[in-house]
Amino acid sequence: MSNAPATVKHVLESGATFLEARAVTEARLKCELLAARLLQCPRLELYLQFDRALSDAHVGAMRRGIKRLEAGEPIQHILGETTFHGHRFKVDTRALVPRSETELLVQAVLDWEPLAEDALVVDVGTGSGCIAISLVLVRPDLRCVGIDISEDALALARENAAALGVETRVAFAGADLSDCVEPESVDAIVANLPYIASEACDRLPRDVRDFDPRTALDGGADGLDVIRDIVPDAAIVLRPGGRIFLEIGADQATAVKEILKAEGFKAITISQDLAGRDRIAMGTI
Repeated sequence: MSNAPATVKHVLESGATFLEARAVTEARLKCELLAARLLQCPRLELYLQFDRALSDAHVGAMRRGIKRLEAGEPIQHILGETTFHGHRFKVDTRALVPRSETELLVQAVLDWEPLAEDALVVDVGTGSGCIAISLVLVRPDLRCVGIDISEDALALARENAAALGVETRVAFAGADLSDCVEPESVDAIVANLPYIASEACDRLPRDVRDFDPRTALDGGADGLDVIRDIVPDAAIVLRPGGRIFLEIGADQATAVKEILKAEGFKAITISQDLAGRDRIAMGTI
């Protein structure tokens, strides 16, 4: 960033130019998100404040944020939060940053008409807790359990549940699926499990590869190891007529269908994300 007058417009433009020259994606948007946080205003309101002179403290904070972006750090980590399904969730290195594709997973569960009042939903690999928490925020009648192998992730999930006022409506546990619920007791299982092939993890963008937990990304040789492990247990704990909802990679639909079929799932469907890529696999036991 140069020594030109430190107006909002100048800081945004020079910051974006600096980051674009270093191949940082969505550079302008990320600079706007930083400035909006510093000025405590909605992002679009920045365009009404282009001529506002920034203090030295604000300019210094923007410089530090931009340097962190240059180093590949996710904007969500710098801000300490992200918006998911209409609510703000705390995010950090303890769990995967929630992404827009996973909002479709939440909506798929909510759109499932047999999801009755007082239904038991288990979120496998809960991470930040965004799925289970989002479900009970829309459907307070649901009973939700979030499980994860990472105690750090569970601690973050509990912090998010408390911050959003649902700590008494979502239970979190560091347990295997078959250990935390009885057979034929669950109405729905929802899971955004690791589904990226091991060799592809090293080619992910820096803000994912270097900052999201590897265990939340790496699904083994073909990306499906964890899904293969979970589906048999899901078939045991789901009630007859219960349904599983899985986020999957764009090239995994055929393989996931076969995994589900082999465990007795029927009415298997695949839905697409907004880009038209296969993203959600669903099946009924």
